[in-house]
This record gives sequence, structure tokens and C-alpha cells, in this order.
Amino acid sequence: MIREKLIEKRIGETTSFRWRSSEVSRIEGLSDAVFGFAITLLVVSLEVPKTFNELAIAMSGFGAFAISFALLFLVWYNQHKFFRRYGLQDLVTIVLNAILLFVVLFYVYPLKFLFTFLVSRFTGGHGEIRLPNGNIESMLENDGQMGSLMLIFGVGYLAIFMIFVLLHIHAYRRREQLQLNRLEVFDTISSIQESGLNCVIALLSIALVWFGGARLAGVSGMAYMLTGIVMALHGFFMGARRRRMEKEFASQFSEPVYQPAPELQS
Repeated sequence: MIREKLIEKRIGETTSFRWRSSEVSRIEGLSDAVFGFAITLLVVSLEVPKTFNELAIAMSGFGAFAISFALLFLVWYNQHKFFRRYGLQDLVTIVLNAILLFVVLFYVYPLKFLFTFLVSRFTGGHGEIRLPNGNIESMLENDGQMGSLMLIFGVGYLAIFMIFVLLHIHAYRRREQLQLNRLEVFDTISSIQESGLNCVIALLSIALVWFGGARLAGVSGMAYMLTGIVMALHGFFMGARRRRMEKEFASQFSEPVYQPAPELQS
């Protein structure tokens, strides 16, 4: 499993944030199965193309598949990092993780559809797709459908990052039981802020479509371009504060310190 290899190589670990779980839990095992199934649903076709034309049609969906796969992997990695850092397996964590998996599965097809449409538009396809019978059909019939599509994507985006906000808030509330030091508490708050900022961007996109209608559907999509800028600014300011704190912990964390998560009551 990829998760086991990451744990074995200690990938994603920092000397200033101790891992509280070095084994794959049953929650994570189920999560891996769900994410694997979600990626399977993204595959263009489960059948081997029999002609070159069928192969060309299948390959035309590679761009959308790659983008959707990258986004799903990002969600998976954030979940992986959460379980490594905090090792929580209580009822609240299980429920929130279950909701996360539900959202991932529910939004696989809308995610693939959206990026198939966008890739087609930006590669000169005019938002059209070739059906298995060879007919070419427009993916969206009118601007209203584009607005609805962006609304669906925004709600899913908001739901995923809101779950990460709640997961990290839960970990923050358990900071004494988890024995988080000052730097680990700071990183936890930073994670809450990062996910919260993504929620704000999603709300902005949703508001543009909700109040502006189909005519602002394109603008609502462009709102997600703010993510890189907002995350960069947040990382710059929080990084500066973090570096000042790291100096205080330099001697304490000269080598990684591992500790198991304390047993928590659900």
C-alpha cells in the first residue's frame, strides 16, 4: 500500500511535529479502499479499445483524469498527514472521516465531468464530446447548466475542506491529551486556517453563481485561482512566525521524537 510505504520512508514527517501513529489503522484501510474505488470510477473506460479511434477517444479524457486524480490524491494525502500527526481514532474522527469518504465518492462524477468540459474548451473542443456511437454532442446545453455545475463543484469543495477544518479543530481540542507542544499547536491552528481559507474561496464562488446566475458562472470558476495566491500569502506570514518558534525548539527537536497516541475515549 502507498500509505505503508510513506510511513516506512517517513515521508511528510518533520522533526518539529511528532507522529503519533506509525501504523495503518482500520479507518485508513477503509479510506484507501474508498479512494481506490473513486479513482477506478475516474477511469475513462474499463474496456480495452478495439480500434485506434476508440483508443483516441479514450486518450482524449486523459487530461481530465489527470487533474481529477491529482485533486483526489491531495485530499488523500491531507487525510494521511492528519492520521500520522494525531493518531485519533475516536467516534468524532470516525464520523467526520466517513462523511469525507461519502463526499469523495459522491463528487467523483461531477469532478470528472467538470474537468472534461474545461479541458475540452481549452483544447479547442468547444465543450463537445464524442459519444460511444460516434455522435458528437455538446456537454452543456445552456449557460444555466454551467452555473449549476459550478454550484455543485463549489458545494463539494466547501464540504471537503470544512471536514478538514472540523478534524483539526477536534485535534486542537484534544491537544492536552495528545500532548501537543507549542509548535505542534501552532501547526494545528495553521492547518485550520488553511482549510478555512479554502472554505472562504468556495463560498465566494458559490455566492457568485447563486446571486449572479449563469452570467457569472465563469467568474465563479476563476475564483478558485485565488487559492494559490491566498495559500502563498498565508504560508509566507505563518512561515515567518513558525521559523521564530523553531529557534526555540531547535535543541529540543534535534532528532525526531516519536510517541504513540494516548488512548482516547469515544
